[in-house]
Amino acid sequence: MAERTNSGAAASAAPAGRADSGAAPAAGAGVSRWAWERPGRWTRGRVIAGLALLTALLLAFPRVLPNRPGHLGSLLEAFLPWLGLMVVVLIACALLRRSVTALLSVLLPVAAWAYAFGGLFLAAPEPGERDLVVVQHNVSDVNTDPAGTARTLAGAGPDLIALEELVPAALPAYEKALAPDFRFHEVRGTVGIWSKHPLTGTRVVDIKPKGIEEGWSRGLRTVVHTPQGEVAAYVAHLPSIRVGTSGFASSWRDESAHLLGRAVAAETVGRVIVLGDLNSTVDDRGLSPLTSQLNVSERGFAFSFPASFPLARIDQVLARSATVGRIHTLPATGSDHLPITARVTLG
Repeated sequence: MAERTNSGAAASAAPAGRADSGAAPAAGAGVSRWAWERPGRWTRGRVIAGLALLTALLLAFPRVLPNRPGHLGSLLEAFLPWLGLMVVVLIACALLRRSVTALLSVLLPVAAWAYAFGGLFLAAPEPGERDLVVVQHNVSDVNTDPAGTARTLAGAGPDLIALEELVPAALPAYEKALAPDFRFHEVRGTVGIWSKHPLTGTRVVDIKPKGIEEGWSRGLRTVVHTPQGEVAAYVAHLPSIRVGTSGFASSWRDESAHLLGRAVAAETVGRVIVLGDLNSTVDDRGLSPLTSQLNVSERGFAFSFPASFPLARIDQVLARSATVGRIHTLPATGSDHLPITARVTLG
């Protein structure tokens, strides 16, 4: 009997002893929802951290990705701004994984993206007397409303308009609609330029890659006589690219860019403006024959293609001895591209 009494006393004392010892409360009580304080918060998320480091590397140094096989480097560079979506995914994964290491690692691609593209959000400089307003547009060879397209472009109040995919059937409509505001224009092959200022010395620029049939003419050069002096203007439409099972097919585009770059390098007029559908972005290494010697816009994304859901700006305004200001898009026309416009400050 004594033993049972003592055992009962011990049993009844046990809960009190546990209460007095300050043992952990019931599960879930007083524990942070995210549980950042649990052991392992620094060791979790190593895979996420590795992906964050890789994303930061590709954003900061995209040319570390080789262009063979399949021109993968060019493919990455053509859509480089969209790598920012990967950063958003990594942040979400780091939060779900409750990993301090992963969250800190994600700061690297955030910083890399901000450095590469953050400047595009900055305000453009104030307009000046030495500015030339230009419009660039691939009007599409199946555009059913060339007159309406021309009115949209003229409504932006440009000094120069560069057009690609001009077909003989639609050319009279563009000429008629633009004639009241643009006294001067030149057309060579399927590209043309309209100007408020006189044009001289217009000629074809041969940018046809080997293997393309004769009659393919997509480049012109002319001299624009502005109040600030002469400017050599080039209008070009580089070959299209394709993304297929073999990768990013851009060999013809790259060869055409090389030919255009060589023509610009040989230009004797000091100030140069290049307008055109270059079929890639200025980050693409395939356009380095041009971007290595010409200034690009550092303000505005202005994604221009496809018009239904723009993913990239493949229509470009580049300049030598001049600064390209903010680029932005104009309202949609009957084309599969959006028009773009920019203010070019002549040096």
